[in-house]
Amino acid sequence: MSSDLTFLTNEPGNSLLDRFRALLGKNTLLFDCLVGYFMISGFHKLYPALEQTEKVRILIGLKTDRQSYELLQQAKEQQELLLRSHAEVKEELPEEVLSELEQANDSAQVEQGIEKFISWVKSGKLQIKVYSSAKIHAKVYIMTFAEGDRDAGRIVTGSSNFSQSGLVDNLEFNVELKNRSDYEFALNKFNELWADAVEVSKTYVETIELKSPFAHFTPYELYLKCLYEYFKSELSHEQEPESPYQPARFKKLKYQDDAVTGARKILEEYGGVFISDVVGLGKTYMSAMLVQQLDGRTLVLAPPTLLDKNNPGSWPNVFGDFRVFAEFESIGKLDDVLRREVSKYDNVIIDESHRFRTETNETYEKLAQICRGTRVILVSATPLNNSPRDILSQIKLFQNGKNSTIPNVRNLEAFFGKLEKRLKDLDRQDDREEYFSTVQENAREIREKVLKYLMIRRTRTEISKYYASDLQAQGLTFPEVANPEPLFYEFNAHENEVFNSTIQLLTGDFTYSRYRPLTYYGGERSENVLTGQQNLARFMKVLLIKRLESSFHAFRLTVERFITSYERFIAEFNNGSVYISKKHINKIFDLLEYDDLEAVQRLIDSDRAERLDASKFREDFIRDLESDLSILRKVQAAWATISRDPKWEKLKATLTSSSSLNGNKLILFTESKETAEYLSSRIEGDLHRKVLLFSGSSDKATRDLVIKNFDARAFQREDDYRILVTTEVLSEGVNLHRSKR
Repeated sequence: MSSDLTFLTNEPGNSLLDRFRALLGKNTLLFDCLVGYFMISGFHKLYPALEQTEKVRILIGLKTDRQSYELLQQAKEQQELLLRSHAEVKEELPEEVLSELEQANDSAQVEQGIEKFISWVKSGKLQIKVYSSAKIHAKVYIMTFAEGDRDAGRIVTGSSNFSQSGLVDNLEFNVELKNRSDYEFALNKFNELWADAVEVSKTYVETIELKSPFAHFTPYELYLKCLYEYFKSELSHEQEPESPYQPARFKKLKYQDDAVTGARKILEEYGGVFISDVVGLGKTYMSAMLVQQLDGRTLVLAPPTLLDKNNPGSWPNVFGDFRVFAEFESIGKLDDVLRREVSKYDNVIIDESHRFRTETNETYEKLAQICRGTRVILVSATPLNNSPRDILSQIKLFQNGKNSTIPNVRNLEAFFGKLEKRLKDLDRQDDREEYFSTVQENAREIREKVLKYLMIRRTRTEISKYYASDLQAQGLTFPEVANPEPLFYEFNAHENEVFNSTIQLLTGDFTYSRYRPLTYYGGERSENVLTGQQNLARFMKVLLIKRLESSFHAFRLTVERFITSYERFIAEFNNGSVYISKKHINKIFDLLEYDDLEAVQRLIDSDRAERLDASKFREDFIRDLESDLSILRKVQAAWATISRDPKWEKLKATLTSSSSLNGNKLILFTESKETAEYLSSRIEGDLHRKVLLFSGSSDKATRDLVIKNFDARAFQREDDYRILVTTEVLSEGVNLHRSKR
């Protein structure tokens, strides 16, 4: 290859890079470049030939980044490039440098070139300036040789910029000038422009060392950067527009703002979100603020008590306070929703979403139909109740069970199926330690692999710890909750004997055959129906024991109902008929959840949807039925010998003697409606104190009295009642903070 070419086109054997390598060497004193834009991709190709050159000066006339230059060229309405001040040049340059470096090849050669670039700038061998006073599109390369060498210097000018493309890749047209007059003219003009240009060498180096992909960071700095990128949207939300409207006297709390920001991010990414802060942190208010930031129409599904406009904390009242439009419907009236045009809804809020933890029923199917294609906001402080599938059913309202978008858990069905399989062969009593260890491990996996992407959940302790300064500034404190104080009551010898023998009979000998007839059936049986009956029998067993623990009074009534139910069932069997139905099985489970055993028994006894021939049942069925009835009568007879109620005696003594329970408002909670009625009558009869009783069968007027006398947010406060006896049904949607105990 000739070393004395005149025209350089980058064709094979005729590249500008090859020519520079031939010209540059130990006798080159200066290498000056005047180019439209300079890219480090060109420098790392050429720097080995410049190792022995004493000084390199690069003068940039436009920009360092081709894309930026082309965008400027497209601005046809600007006939001339806007002139930039020195300060503007230095401010814009880092972005241009970063743009190139972020797209540079990740190779050892490029990295070595960048390290050499930084070293030469710091030593003073390499200087870079930008000419901002006029538009320069020239490409001129000036080489000055040592005295006594070939000649004073050479010029290369033409179309090539100082870049990989200009030196090698593109078809270019450059000419090499060797006349001394050409060299002197070009050098003088370069020096003239150089004197008026802006020094940017330091800016280049700072950008590379501190901001670019080639910067050197400590592990701690990388960790901080990781945190920043992950939480960037949360950190920047304070600059976003505030909610359109906030009610008067509403405290704008940071922990609620952060929850709304996080929930919106989850909603946008996954199509649904759990708002599951513990009770009392304002989930309804957070939901209202979230909906303010969403477009489209919103449907709120909630229990009837939480839609009551007399309840200050109800959904209609809170949404009204925030001026948020939505439609509201009871979760028991999904058919009414489906009769409307459900496609008009863009957002669906489901309060108490844990109620829909079973997907194998008609109610869930209706809800899934309503939620299809919408953003789903699930509001529940207790989304996981019994099994891992409680969560899966709710997630499937907005995620595909076998093709989810949750990272690393594409098949949710398989994931939750694996967790359930771990518990399948473990007995809660016999394998107690292993069982609960497995439950805890399952819960950890669900949190770390699924819920961390979908759920907003904080406790009061966490809020107090991480938002302490904001709470203090707002003058807000959470009440200190004292540790529970146990009240121990004692059985006498006879009571103890009856109690223990009852437990033994009900958990050992009693078969609950009345509630699982199809497990004895010889004909065709559906696996789902069999499972439903086995579950019903287990629930009845648990609730019968819970009634015994609740109160002697409630237990006696329950045993009496069981006896009546068994007697009727056996009579029908002896007449040749067994009646079964799966029609109301889900309704039964709902009633069981609220411990309304009377309503459950009534529904079971009246539900005669399908007749089966008694002869098709195994012989042990009637034997177990009669054995169960005998046990119930034996239990009933044993409890008829007990006249004292030691549990009430202890409570009565405490209510009479404890100073902390006198003078303040007092609430007594119980799971059983019959225990609540019993306590109310004993307090009024024995202690002559006025009591307000509330249970699942109480009417709206009674609920309004509860709100007026015990709800801290009541529109009209009253003090007609100091003592409230209630079941857990009142835990939904009523603030009872006026009571101290």
